[in-house]
Amino acid sequence: MSVNLLLGIVIGALVVVRVMGRQLRGSMVTQRSLVVVPLVLVVIGLASARGEFDTASAGELAFFVFDVAVLILIGFARGASTQLSTRDGGLHQKGTATTLTLWLLTIGIRVGAGFAGAAMGLNGSLTTAALLLTFGLSIAAQNVAVYLRAQRLRIPFAVERA
Repeated sequence: MSVNLLLGIVIGALVVVRVMGRQLRGSMVTQRSLVVVPLVLVVIGLASARGEFDTASAGELAFFVFDVAVLILIGFARGASTQLSTRDGGLHQKGTATTLTLWLLTIGIRVGAGFAGAAMGLNGSLTTAALLLTFGLSIAAQNVAVYLRAQRLRIPFAVERA
């Protein structure tokens, strides 16, 4: 296992634990909080997987696209499962048991994708290298769902703290 892969797994795990913890405890939602984490994960994920895209076979690319599509759909489902309310005049989100279940499914799919790719005879290095990218896209999808629901409910974002 390469140092970059190990570092990616550790960073991904820390981010997911932090994001899950905030969502399950409940947190105020600002415009910044919806954008920063997924954007950072996508940028770092693209940078770390850049070389893998160049050398990936057509099968690996197709498997990666399928994996990303499933994770984005689950991200939207997590966003739909989150309770939204107004607290202190701004948007507050709190995950539910369904949100937790969908997070565990997300993690299971990410782990399973690596094994499934290998079992199908695919190199699997793209799926592994793009770990942060896929988590970033899944969190972005969740945040888009939260944003759209908040707009529909006419709940304003929480104010950024100084």
